[in-house]
Amino acid sequence: MNFEQIDVTTLLPQQPPFVLIDHLLQYEEKTTTTSLQVREENMFVEDGQLNPCAYVENIAQTCAARLGYINKYIYHRDVCIGFIGAVRNLVVLRSAHVGEKLTTTITVREEVMQLTLVDAIVQVGEETVCTAEMKIAVSVEN
Repeated sequence: MNFEQIDVTTLLPQQPPFVLIDHLLQYEEKTTTTSLQVREENMFVEDGQLNPCAYVENIAQTCAARLGYINKYIYHRDVCIGFIGAVRNLVVLRSAHVGEKLTTTITVREEVMQLTLVDAIVQVGEETVCTAEMKIAVSVEN
């Protein structure tokens, strides 16, 4: 499957203008990667730079895209709603600039019942701009 041809809005509970990923680049059981082109019209762009708060939502939406892909393409179910349960060890090394492309990779460390713990890395090219750990809780109701 060519992941980039998937409309990411079909995988996410979030909808424009609050979508902070453009493409699903890769899905594997433990690793998922997405991309985002930083555009001037992005609601988190200020003075030509992405507000660092956007990294948290970008990571969360990468988690949501993983779960959306699993539900839609593997289990043939509706997209679930998830919530950020915790963010730990968030390190923002720099803000991304308009025109740069973010690549966000999450790696699942643990999945227990409705909770998923991931390590995340956000890069611009080969440069790491943000790292974090995130816990996502999934709603059991659709």
